[in-house]
Amino acid sequence: MIKILRYTEYLYLAVFVFSLHRVYTDWTPDRSSAYLFIFFAVVSLGMFFFRRNYRKRFQKRKNQQ
Repeated sequence: MIKILRYTEYLYLAVFVFSLHRVYTDWTPDRSSAYLFIFFAVVSLGMFFFRRNYRKRFQKRKNQQ
């Protein structure tokens, strides 16, 4: 179970990197699309840290039992 949670963390990081790449490539031609991908980047980075914190808390609780 914990390995699956760890993989989803890195999936959110991959979405973050992809979104930043799209922001960089779409900034001049289409700014509205770039703003959407900025939103995706911020949300995916937030979800990465949220999932990471949740997994560590879950792992700590499991080790204490």
